[in-house]
Amino acid sequence: MITRVDIEKYFVAEKQSSMLFICLGLAAIVVALLGLFAWKTQFWKGAAIVLIAIALIQVIAGYTVYRRSDADRTKMVYALDMNPDQLRTKELPRMETVNRNFIIYRYVEIALVIAGALLIALYRSNMDKQFWVGLGVALLVQALLTLSGDIVAAKRALKYTEQLKTLLK
Repeated sequence: MITRVDIEKYFVAEKQSSMLFICLGLAAIVVALLGLFAWKTQFWKGAAIVLIAIALIQVIAGYTVYRRSDADRTKMVYALDMNPDQLRTKELPRMETVNRNFIIYRYVEIALVIAGALLIALYRSNMDKQFWVGLGVALLVQALLTLSGDIVAAKRALKYTEQLKTLLK
């Protein structure tokens, strides 16, 4: 049976991981700007594009989750005590959608890891193609970081979903 502690743990961990995504995204933006304005090589021009693009997604998604986590936690704990049917009819379907989305994210992130690795492999020895090497390195690193974070978040979401399903029994 799901408990108040289970709900609290899920949303606190969600909030903490979203803060990590925000920090990683901001760090990537700083590195990208240093690459563009201080190091000024073709490698960094390529890397900066990916670093900034994925970092913006990380910061926006992270902030969105961070901002709503406390309200969601409070609402779900209240629902457990006062209206458990809300957990069955609203929270469980929401989490099932979240779990399906994590599968899609995983495939996209794996494709980006492969694309980054291919760019590195194809152009690493060609000095005229360092833009593409930088783009590939940044793509590989950002996709791996995002994939790692999403794997952890997906495991946490699956556990929470399974706990919610105990309300059906």
